[in-house]
Amino acid sequence: MSDNCIFCKIVRGEIPCRKVYEDDEVFAFHDINPVAPVHFMLIPKLHLASLAEADASHAALLGKMLVLAPQLAKEQGLDNGFRTVINTGKGGGQEVFHLHVHIIGGGNIPPMVKRS
Repeated sequence: MSDNCIFCKIVRGEIPCRKVYEDDEVFAFHDINPVAPVHFMLIPKLHLASLAEADASHAALLGKMLVLAPQLAKEQGLDNGFRTVINTGKGGGQEVFHLHVHIIGGGNIPPMVKRS
């Protein structure tokens, strides 16, 4: 973990959150600025700045996160579907440089890209 990373501080309990899930490798908590009725993040406890820094050694952890996302979404009441978003790098809209998956749903979520 990183000393200055806000998400690492949340995992360590230094910053309060509304926890959704925790095990030895991952942590999930509600977003403080939700864009939908349900909006939480799933992060690895391992400090990994972004998806761009992941390599083959992270495959099991990334797979675990993607398999866990629908389970947690269902537990949060998202039976009708949800969106997962991983912003990667400054140009990809990433604001906190600790890999995180946004799980968003529970309302009329417009498509990310409009098709013509």
